[in-house]
Amino acid sequence: MNRKRPKTGGALCKECFFWAFEEEIHCTIKSASLFSKGDYVAIAASGGKDSTVLAYIMKLLNDRYNYGLKLVLLSIDEGITGYRDDSLETVKRNEVQYGIPLKILSYDELYGWTMDRIVEKIGRKNNCTFCGVFRRQALDRGAELLKVDKIVTGHNADDIAETVIMNILRGDIARLQSIILYILCTSIHEKIKQYSSEDKISRCKPFKYTYEKEIVMYAYFKKLDYFTTECIYSPNAYRGHARAYLKDLERIRPSAIIDVIHS
Repeated sequence: MNRKRPKTGGALCKECFFWAFEEEIHCTIKSASLFSKGDYVAIAASGGKDSTVLAYIMKLLNDRYNYGLKLVLLSIDEGITGYRDDSLETVKRNEVQYGIPLKILSYDELYGWTMDRIVEKIGRKNNCTFCGVFRRQALDRGAELLKVDKIVTGHNADDIAETVIMNILRGDIARLQSIILYILCTSIHEKIKQYSSEDKISRCKPFKYTYEKEIVMYAYFKKLDYFTTECIYSPNAYRGHARAYLKDLERIRPSAIIDVIHS
């Protein structure tokens, strides 16, 4: 049975969609020279659709094209009861399913705080801002602990377009400028400095040109094991307004997501 791809509108059978999806990501990896043979790569794993598909794809392409990578799942436990504790059970199953070792670090052990306790102190406001900063640092520290060469994250085309629109709506010109420079100059790579080292690790986004809808389709038809519940604190995030606006644009013009990135 043929289905239309959200990204192109073209009709493909299920197996052809799988192949096209995988090959486009392989093309992104190769064209940007994301990896070198022998790299030790940490996959940021949350248990959600993006990171689960990312882990599956990294394993598949590494085997199919002999990238020669050593892979590890790196998960961050923010300390959100009823959300992260449940999603980490999915990651633990992925560890077994994909044969990739797993390392879990928690906010509690790194900072002495959990997100639940932070929210108790500050209330339901700017929770994602706090969490985003802590999570980024936690991934960096986990990468340092594991001594990996690179980190891959499941950020997709929708995420990047949302970030651009969000900063336009907020009038945050300084932040928007840094995002534009990132898109134009770093071409998927993002250099991040370690907190206790002068060395730098590449943070890579193989899904930079991959639509969220197609990631969902791939996970669904491949019957991948992933966690679907939304974070209990995210409904208050400002990003939700940019996401809703982008979805409206996408309904009118499916190429809007990629157009925002390319423009």
